[in-house]
Amino acid sequence: MMIYVTDYLTTFHSGFNVFGYLTMRAILGALTALILSFSMGPYVINRLSRRRISQPIRDSGPESHFPKSGTPTMGGGLILFSILVSTLLWASLSNRFVWIVLGVTLAFGVVGFVDDYRKLIAGNSKGLKPYTKFILQSVVALAGVLALYFTAENPAVEHALLIPYIPNMMIPLSGAVYVLFTYLVIVGSSNGVNLTDGLDGLAIMPAVLVCGALGIFSYVTGNLNFSGYLGIPYVAGAGEMLVFCAALAGAGLGFLWFNTYPAQVFMGDMGALALGAALGLVAVIVRQELVLFIMGGVFVVETISVIIQVASYKTMGRRIFRMAPLHHHFELKGWAEPKVIVRFWIITVVLVLIGLASLKIR
Repeated sequence: MMIYVTDYLTTFHSGFNVFGYLTMRAILGALTALILSFSMGPYVINRLSRRRISQPIRDSGPESHFPKSGTPTMGGGLILFSILVSTLLWASLSNRFVWIVLGVTLAFGVVGFVDDYRKLIAGNSKGLKPYTKFILQSVVALAGVLALYFTAENPAVEHALLIPYIPNMMIPLSGAVYVLFTYLVIVGSSNGVNLTDGLDGLAIMPAVLVCGALGIFSYVTGNLNFSGYLGIPYVAGAGEMLVFCAALAGAGLGFLWFNTYPAQVFMGDMGALALGAALGLVAVIVRQELVLFIMGGVFVVETISVIIQVASYKTMGRRIFRMAPLHHHFELKGWAEPKVIVRFWIITVVLVLIGLASLKIR
């Protein structure tokens, strides 16, 4: 929105041209989301506390989590509001990717909200039934996938799988294969972040780090000169995802101020499902699905640990881990919660750097 205002103001002073630069708008987007998230945090936490919208703690969980009973949740609404306002202010609203990503992110947030609402307010401890949640996620994800598929300006690039670290290696994906693969990326990423969101700040910081890296990929992918120099496919309009990624990173950091150990608020499914879907969709737009798999390794391993645990228990009657997801396993081994959190953060930093290295190694 502001890009149109500042474009008009350039007729009065050329200095307003600076707001037309993508990098400047991304910086302002991050700062706007950060300020919104940071400034509204106390109000949101107070409102959630007064309404007694708090996270129930499972008796089967680690005993160290029992004191967290009563901590407000559904704080993901703060993150989504900050992202929405910041993106609408600083992104180009004529860009198709902006509307697709915002629509999918907010729709996943609605699915998470319904789940949280049923568990925390309506008194249904189980929330949405698993198959109901899965169906809703699938409908939203497929809507986003089909929007990308039918609006593609260069299908030869936008419907191909880029293999990182190997020069000029792209595998064309047919219509059905593209839809299925992209759907799995979005839904898998959404649930991966949701499963990781079990400790104070554990999910939000990796999400911020991965999204920051995806913002860099967005910038170079949407720039004809940089993409040509780096040997990555050019996707017209993808650069605008830098503003969205910056907004997500800013909102996430603002939320982390209140979510860091010991947490004053949790984001709940409302935030976790939406952030994961956003990461997956941006990765699809910039053709970096496999790099997302690397950079989001913490989310991947957490998801795999749950799959292994469930499969092992149902087939052999025994558990591989002391508790799943994996972060609870380390807690039960005696690691203090802050140690688990920070070590997972460090691992994410390393994985993000490995992912970013694919820009030059090809």
